[in-house]
Amino acid sequence: MDLEIDGRMAPSLRAAVSNLRAVSAPVAPCLPQPWGLRVGVVRGLRTGPTLLSVRKFTDKREWITTENGIGTVGISKFAQEALADVKAFSISSLEEFGALESVKAASELCSPLSGEVTEINEALAQNPGLVNKPCYEDGWLIKMTLSNPSELDELKSEETYEK
Repeated sequence: MDLEIDGRMAPSLRAAVSNLRAVSAPVAPCLPQPWGLRVGVVRGLRTGPTLLSVRKFTDKREWITTENGIGTVGISKFAQEALADVKAFSISSLEEFGALESVKAASELCSPLSGEVTEINEALAQNPGLVNKPCYEDGWLIKMTLSNPSELDELKSEETYEK
């Protein structure tokens, strides 16, 4: 069976593979990966907050991940299930940073750490139901700078929180 490569006929599969090797792009040298991944595979790896930092939890069901001094805050899956269908999200400047209203209840949101709010998830204004989606991805509430990153040590790990 003949194969066609770049408009030319290749007489065999072996010749086709040989031609492919000849036209492949050079790969930049990289450090050996202990788990055997090549550079091209690592480039496709997701690098969201769930992979770059550890998620910590408060007793009141908020979570936070941090990266480069910025914390991303949301509510836990447990709180999400307790509230059910979230209908509204509001921000305040008091001790609580905001509130969520659902068909079941209203819930105050307390900041897990001291700091300043730098970003609000604007998508929640149009669709508060995003909080009901994967809460550790699109359902985040605020981003904040951390005044005292050592406060993270006082929060629960994901393993401890889930017990």
